[in-house]
Amino acid sequence: MRRFKCRVTVTRLTGYQYVLSPKRVTEVLIIGEQMSAQTDNRLDFFFRPSSVAVIGASRDPEKLGYAVLANLKEGGFPGALYPVNPKADEILGLRAYPTVLDIPGPVDLAIIVIPYPLVPTALEQCGQKGVPAAVVISAGFREAGREGLERELEVVNIARRYGIRLIGPNCLGVIDTNTPLNATFAAGMPPGGPIAFMSQSGALGTAVLDMALAGRIGFSRFVSLGNKADVNEVDLLEAWEDDPGSKVILAYIEGLPDGQRFMEVARRVTRKKPVVAVKSGVTRSGARAVSSHTGSLAGSEAAYHAAFRQAGVIRAESMEHLFDLALAFAYQPLPPGDRIAVVTNAGGPGILATDALEHAGLQLARLRPETVEALMANLPSAASAANPVDVLGDALADRYEHALRLVLADPGVDGVIVIVTPQAMTQIEETAHVVGRVAREHSKPVLGCFMGESRIAAGIAILQQYGIPNYPFPERAAAALAAMVRYRQEREQPSYPPAHFEADRAAVRKVLDEARAQGRVSIGDAEARAILEAYGFPLPPSRLAATPEEAIAAAEDMGYPVVLKIASPDILHKTDVGGVRLNLRSPADVRDAFDLIVYRATRYVPGARIWGCLVQKMVPPGREVLIGMSRDPQFGPLVAFGLGGIYVEALKDVVFRVAPFGPEEAAEMIREIRSYPLLEGVRGEPPADHAAMVDALCRVSQLVTDFPEIVELDINPLVVYEEGRGAVALDMRLVLS
Repeated sequence: MRRFKCRVTVTRLTGYQYVLSPKRVTEVLIIGEQMSAQTDNRLDFFFRPSSVAVIGASRDPEKLGYAVLANLKEGGFPGALYPVNPKADEILGLRAYPTVLDIPGPVDLAIIVIPYPLVPTALEQCGQKGVPAAVVISAGFREAGREGLERELEVVNIARRYGIRLIGPNCLGVIDTNTPLNATFAAGMPPGGPIAFMSQSGALGTAVLDMALAGRIGFSRFVSLGNKADVNEVDLLEAWEDDPGSKVILAYIEGLPDGQRFMEVARRVTRKKPVVAVKSGVTRSGARAVSSHTGSLAGSEAAYHAAFRQAGVIRAESMEHLFDLALAFAYQPLPPGDRIAVVTNAGGPGILATDALEHAGLQLARLRPETVEALMANLPSAASAANPVDVLGDALADRYEHALRLVLADPGVDGVIVIVTPQAMTQIEETAHVVGRVAREHSKPVLGCFMGESRIAAGIAILQQYGIPNYPFPERAAAALAAMVRYRQEREQPSYPPAHFEADRAAVRKVLDEARAQGRVSIGDAEARAILEAYGFPLPPSRLAATPEEAIAAAEDMGYPVVLKIASPDILHKTDVGGVRLNLRSPADVRDAFDLIVYRATRYVPGARIWGCLVQKMVPPGREVLIGMSRDPQFGPLVAFGLGGIYVEALKDVVFRVAPFGPEEAAEMIREIRSYPLLEGVRGEPPADHAAMVDALCRVSQLVTDFPEIVELDINPLVVYEEGRGAVALDMRLVLS
């Protein structure tokens, strides 16, 4: 059974804040445990019920209860429909019942569309009836403030007591086009298709369904999650994982309270089918105040970007991008590689497509000589037989067919973009039929780019009949192909386990417990050495000195030159207060530096606890990098890597991963920073020790996983030497929860 962390203050992304008593917090925790432990097979009742009761069905066409019942009936639901309304005997030709308990047969799914004060009683009756699933469309719950949250907790408690799986409240409803089942108040039943879509926003869902009614997209399943009191994105991922009618899963996400669980399930699901998500609310305006470099650089956006990437979820940048990708994944085969050809009747769009492919990280396919010769034999002399293949503005459908067949047959081509501009002689509809027929003969993706509006519309409609996605501009087609290529590459990569090292956890526990006993949550460099040593980090010789005399003695023992750093649990950024002196080469240098550092610390941070100075052996120069961690409330430990030193926050050249991870993921982190060429070596410099950086990242990953009370951590700098010479951790700061 999984346990959820819960604080006394519950904060929603919308900005509402509710303070619950300890008793209510305990209740939230218990509900979270027990409802998450329920088996997922009951989710089938949301999509393939044998009978549906609409509690709150109405004879008034202006009421939601009427719209839901009408959608179920007119959408062709094949099972039994039971309107529930104590003031009606018959609605839409169906016998009505006063309560769900009065229905003579079993009820698989209850749709509740009544005022919120009546919902608990109705759900209680559903429990007594043995209804396994319910959709609460009614609003007035958590989104309405503290009292609404209390009402929602009451509803969840009833559902838990009777074992009812619950979608909503405050949602649009659910649709399954294969059943068929339309249990929403949206305007009409969308066309069927291989796309499953979940959305936390009901209003956004209505807009998406309207797009579907216009023929732009088809759905297998649609779920408006609403407040996610019970069923959430993770539940639906598991429910749709093996659904044969859903080739691709789309998600509009506002928040993921259990991010680690989402990653665990998404990793498994994305091995079977693509999951494409758009995430809203990731600006830094809502970021919490932090004290470490990593914490100031990390935020919701960084966490979601890293989590989606590691879980194999394809990140869409907008709703437009989401559906661009959905159409490609749903209707076209995955490309075997990244070599793309372009067939066009206009030079300008062909050049745009070439640029777009390169910007998207794809290759312009190099056609084989025999393909070029065959193209030249049947194209006008002014045409281009190289890629992009320009069939000229006077091309009829037969010329497109000849070019497309040859290009798709070339083994050096992995996918094709077909561009059509509406010129005087262009046979738009005939060309669309050609593209559709030829594409069906091959197992490579073909994307249309029929450009224009009025004249091109008939051709686009024909492409849709063949399952050919059309994009109005080459850039969007290239972006869709790029996502398909990346998905195939990542799906074929093996899964790697997290790294594991032998570590002295007892030593770390001792340091953390001592800090707690002293009422501190921050641990500075002097104490942190024990933590780094326990996890196998190489460190320079160091000693804590309480007086100038002790500092001089330490420097004499370890040998000059040395470094002095202020030792205080209250000063995390030493350089900000002048608390670091380098390259001290004599007793006089050490004494003067000690007095100056302590003076500056007491002046700039009044009241700070000063333990003295840390005397550290001066190490040879090398490349400086940062390794850090900031614990994200959704996903847990978010590990950072980038160039180190004092400029890290200004440059912001940092990448993130959610821990734990292994050396393969760590190596990718290192290669992803923009300044990676500096680590590889420029102008004759030897490359930095890549293996040492990977090792350090993996050790931090294990440390912050082993000790969840660590909420922020920086190793800055980690000085990395040339290949084979390792790395040394010079400075570490750490913050506890």
